[in-house]
Amino acid sequence: MTFSELVMKRQSCRVFARKPLEREKLVACLEAARLAPSANNAQPWRFVAVDDPDIKRSMADALSFNRFALDAGALVVVVENQRSLSAKAAGAVKDNKYAPMDIGMAVENFCLAAAEQGLGTCILGWFDEDIFKKRLGIPDSKRVRLVVAVGYPKSDEIRPKNRRPFDEIVSFNKY
Repeated sequence: MTFSELVMKRQSCRVFARKPLEREKLVACLEAARLAPSANNAQPWRFVAVDDPDIKRSMADALSFNRFALDAGALVVVVENQRSLSAKAAGAVKDNKYAPMDIGMAVENFCLAAAEQGLGTCILGWFDEDIFKKRLGIPDSKRVRLVVAVGYPKSDEIRPKNRRPFDEIVSFNKY
């Protein structure tokens, strides 16, 4: 599969088959996330992979209207970790917070690795952070930035991508 084919295959899955996810496949996705680039190589992430069915079910009240994610084989809770001093300084000088961008790149690597293995993912931004922190032992000083549901999609259908036209979002040599 080419990279372009992989990008077309990756989509948000909201209907998962209730099928266990092999730990090896989950580890391969986490390894792809770990290898993502980050500003000053700060790697401002920690991934808490929840594949135990009982623990995953205990997160139902944290997911609000995203309860479909409980059917996924695993939930990956993405925690923003302490940035390095040099990354903090660079962010302050440039008035730019690099950690959210870095986390986004790591999560995209995760999702592309999942798609390559025939898995579906859905990146969730709406959840009760305090419940995840309490139930998974995440320190209060940390931030849960995203949760990624990963598992086998119930359907292999690839939906058409609804995106703005290329020339509406791209220009060359000037805005």
